[in-house]
Amino acid sequence: MEAVAEGLWELAEQHEQSREIGKAVKCLEAICQSPISFLPIVEIKTRLRLAALLLKHSHNVNHAKSHLERSQLLLKSIPSCFELKCRAYSLLSQCYHLVGAIPAQKQILNKGLELSAISGDGFAGRLWYCNFNSQLANALIIEGDYHGSISALEQGLTSASEMFYPELQMFFATSILHVRVMQWDSTNLVEESVNRCNLIWESIEPEKRQQALGLLFYHELLQLFYLLRICDYKTAAQRIDKLDGVMKFDLQRMQQSQDLNNEVGALNHSSSGKTPLEPAYFGNVKRACEEKLELAPPPIDGEWLPKSAVYALVNLMVVVFSRPKGLFKECQKRIQSGLQIIQDELVKLGITEGIKEVELQHSAIWMAGVYLMLLMQFLENKVAIDLTRTEFIEAQEALLQMRNWFVRFPTILQACESIIEMLRGQYAHSVGCYSEAVFHFLEVSKLTQSKSMQAMSHIYAAVSYICIGDAESSAKAVDLIGPVLGAIDSFVGVREKTTALYTYGFLLMRQQNLQEARVRLAAGLQTTHTYLGNLQLVSQYLTVLGNLALALHDTGQAREILRSALTLAKKLNDIPTQTWVLSNFTVLYQQSAEKGSEMENIEYQRRKVEELQQRLVIASSSVHHNELQIEKVRIQAHQLNENEMKRAIAGPSKTVDLDIPESVGLLTPQRTMPSAARLMDLNIGRLGKRKL
Repeated sequence: MEAVAEGLWELAEQHEQSREIGKAVKCLEAICQSPISFLPIVEIKTRLRLAALLLKHSHNVNHAKSHLERSQLLLKSIPSCFELKCRAYSLLSQCYHLVGAIPAQKQILNKGLELSAISGDGFAGRLWYCNFNSQLANALIIEGDYHGSISALEQGLTSASEMFYPELQMFFATSILHVRVMQWDSTNLVEESVNRCNLIWESIEPEKRQQALGLLFYHELLQLFYLLRICDYKTAAQRIDKLDGVMKFDLQRMQQSQDLNNEVGALNHSSSGKTPLEPAYFGNVKRACEEKLELAPPPIDGEWLPKSAVYALVNLMVVVFSRPKGLFKECQKRIQSGLQIIQDELVKLGITEGIKEVELQHSAIWMAGVYLMLLMQFLENKVAIDLTRTEFIEAQEALLQMRNWFVRFPTILQACESIIEMLRGQYAHSVGCYSEAVFHFLEVSKLTQSKSMQAMSHIYAAVSYICIGDAESSAKAVDLIGPVLGAIDSFVGVREKTTALYTYGFLLMRQQNLQEARVRLAAGLQTTHTYLGNLQLVSQYLTVLGNLALALHDTGQAREILRSALTLAKKLNDIPTQTWVLSNFTVLYQQSAEKGSEMENIEYQRRKVEELQQRLVIASSSVHHNELQIEKVRIQAHQLNENEMKRAIAGPSKTVDLDIPESVGLLTPQRTMPSAARLMDLNIGRLGKRKL
């Protein structure tokens, strides 16, 4: 009978290689369903192979799980077979993960750890021990157990160190950094993890570093998230350039490889040119082997994200870095590239027009969450760019897309609701609807538990109140900005500080407290210029300072400041700021008795005001204007019934949010959902403009 089994195994392998998966499954099932009993070891190997085949090529997770549970029962009666037992535990853990059975996953992983700890299999045993610790760390993260996750990863790091395996050490050290960045309860602990990763990475031979492409991207992107969080943009710029270069080189290499495969396929019609598919580490996604960015050797065989998601993320990082500098052409190119990558991957996951989250294959939920979150971040940046460039209709369209995706996937994209409300507030303020803007900004503070995003929403609402202009609104602005200023040193980085100082300085100027306003605004401008380099915020700082200089009758300083502000506003195509600056120039020329310059400036200002008014009229006439941005109501998504909710929530993707360091690859618990404001650098945007 063993010969029969070996024959069926070989036949199944041939069918798999020829992409006839159904026939391969039938060959293996013939052994399991045979009326004549095979040896237990034969049945175990067959069921393990069958389970791996199902996970590799289908969404039939429950069928695979049944085969693995049967194998586990059979293995209990066999004293040896260490490798088979570990493989069964590992595959069964992945099945439990895919169906959202985290307690069962932890239980099976602890059994695997016990087995590998007492085994005498040396190097192989340690690799299995590392594998189980890696999977356990991710299971604990889903439950929000940061301490337990780090403990498991430290165990893996210790084992890798004892094996003198620097690449494996790097895998665990980088995973620990990932959890530290997610949790971020101590900047010192994050910095320690960053330094440890750098030391281990430098200990790896240069040739091996180049071969470890998955580790390179994982390490560099996490370092980048850290640098952006602490606002070290100078160092981050170097890392972004490096990542972009590596991505472009690999894309070129992949294209050359594809061209070669196409030539071979044309010469040999018997070859389809297709490559075997491999399962994702956390989701069953049908992807070719060369699309994987492996982080560690088998049996760990883990990856952070698929290569396409990593490359989309690199494009997103270029956008995040280029947008504040006003490099909008590059941003638009990267946004289109990223959106195309994501749309292609969503189609592979079965997410086509009209598909909703309850219709997804369960095993595709996690990976769908990754791509949908990236999609929303690209659209978020597009809205911000369109508003900066006074392209209101394009901003509407992008925001409408965000709204529609959220309505279709309300559980997976739950964290996006606050971002959408923030952008609705930005849009409302941009078109001069300050009361509506306040409503949306204050809704954000109710939707998020993030201190940072709550602070930013209060700052934005305060600016809208200031622009309303009456005494009651100014008092409300004081009530909002005061607590933020009181806690300003508790935030990581300077993003909240710069926007808060701008708003407070603007408020002081409106209250005629000119000297104090100048001190606050000068300090904020210096910090913004030094750390952020956000041209739009700088131009708005300069505009307020120029207005302040005029109020103090310092026309010489006002002239220089306003010139700089106008130059930046023109570069950004920021028409509202341009009109604001031009109105200040009119006052300046009046104070200086420069009649000719005054008339010329008034004419230029009139043309800009007309252009802005035309854009506002077109925007307000859009069918989506009131419905999507101005109405004082939150977006209503379909409320799932109990069974639908369980099905959608069981997958870990529910907890993925827009904050890149805390959302992609490793998962964060719902109760500590942070916002994207820290990383995405949501500008004051249209905030601070005079009402026309």
